[in-house]
Amino acid sequence: MRAPGLKEIAGESFIEIHCKDADRLGISDGERIIVRSRRGAIDATARVGRKVSEGETWMPFHFPDSPVNRITNAVFDEFARIPEYKVCAVKLEKMAGNKQYKRQLL
Repeated sequence: MRAPGLKEIAGESFIEIHCKDADRLGISDGERIIVRSRRGAIDATARVGRKVSEGETWMPFHFPDSPVNRITNAVFDEFARIPEYKVCAVKLEKMAGNKQYKRQLL
C-alpha cells in the first residue's frame, strides 16, 4: 500500500476467479467471498473474468484487509529455499448475507 498510485488502482484486496468457476459456485463479480485453506480463512472481493485459468485463482498479497500469505504454505522449497506462498489449495465460499467475514487464522 506504500506504492504510489496503487490505492487508486486497487484500494482493497481481491481474488481473480475464472468466469466458469464463478458461475458454478454462484459467485458474482464484485461480491465479497470467503477464501479458505486448511490454515485458515480470509475474505476478499471476487473479480470474475478470464485473467486466470479455469480451476485456478490469484490474489495479490500486499493488502492488509486480506492477508493471503497467512492461509498459504510457508514451507520452503528444497532447492530455491523460498516459501511456497504461490501454491495453495483453497475453497471459495459465498458469505452468508454477504457481510464482512471475521478472519479465522489457525
